[in-house]
Amino acid sequence: MPDTAIPTRAAAATAADLGALESVRPVPRLQLERIVTAALLEDAPAGDLTADLLIPADAQATAAVVAREPGVVSGLDAFAAAMRLTDDRLRVGLELRDGERFAAGARLAVVTGPARGVLTAERVGLNLLQRMSGIATQTRALVDAASGHSVRIADTRKTTPGLRVLERYAVRCGGGFNHRDNLSEAVMAKDNHLALLGEGDELTAALRDLRARLGHTQHLEVEIDRLDQLEPVVAAGVDTVMLDNFSLEDLAEGVRRVAGRCTVEASGTVTLERVPAIAATGVDVISSGALTHSVRALDLGLDFESRGVVRADGTEPA
Repeated sequence: MPDTAIPTRAAAATAADLGALESVRPVPRLQLERIVTAALLEDAPAGDLTADLLIPADAQATAAVVAREPGVVSGLDAFAAAMRLTDDRLRVGLELRDGERFAAGARLAVVTGPARGVLTAERVGLNLLQRMSGIATQTRALVDAASGHSVRIADTRKTTPGLRVLERYAVRCGGGFNHRDNLSEAVMAKDNHLALLGEGDELTAALRDLRARLGHTQHLEVEIDRLDQLEPVVAAGVDTVMLDNFSLEDLAEGVRRVAGRCTVEASGTVTLERVPAIAATGVDVISSGALTHSVRALDLGLDFESRGVVRADGTEPA
């Protein structure tokens, strides 16, 4: 680690930012700890051989999570859990709140306590924090690009196996919304389903029968990839129709034809550059699998204070 002083927090959130963060639903503690525990067991199934043999048992450390680039933070609780579950003597002070923006050089958190524990938990804590912050940062970029339009940015089920609850939380930290959490939560008929149901009146009848068998709180969404499929689907009384890989012109025409009868979602070929134009077509939701399946982890590092070995009683070896 570089022999430099730990930088101070670079910027404060605005009052509007903090107000928005109040509505972000957190990850339940039991789910968070289950995921972090599994990651720690994967990375150090029998302890940390290097830290256990190289670092004195009573050595203490202070280290800070420092941003190498600007972004939106998410995953501070996951980072803290990695430290706490590795050694309950470690103390983590959070300098920001999940969902806040930060500049390059900003300090996001500070951890103090037994050096072995910090070193053992470092990679797992950073892995989760970097990935979740990358998702939050990319989500915020899409949300900002769609500003000025009454449209939501949403994720999909294209998440990392085992990490869905964390990745979807990161989307919320970036100002986005979550699609259905799993296959059991809502009905979403996609192209392969429709291929087995027929077209036109036959499709409408099949969807109406499905609608009649759903509970009153269960959502029904249908994905289409052609404009001629739109009316048979909307006529069945669906809650949402997804227009998949439509041109901008066809998206606008689809919104016109739906005329408020259901929610209109656009998906496919969603890029940062294209989001403003998609939003301008009048769709209600823009969903992007890329928010979670191909996002780049943010560049964050854990910088240790270079003070040499310090014992638990605060003294240094003679």
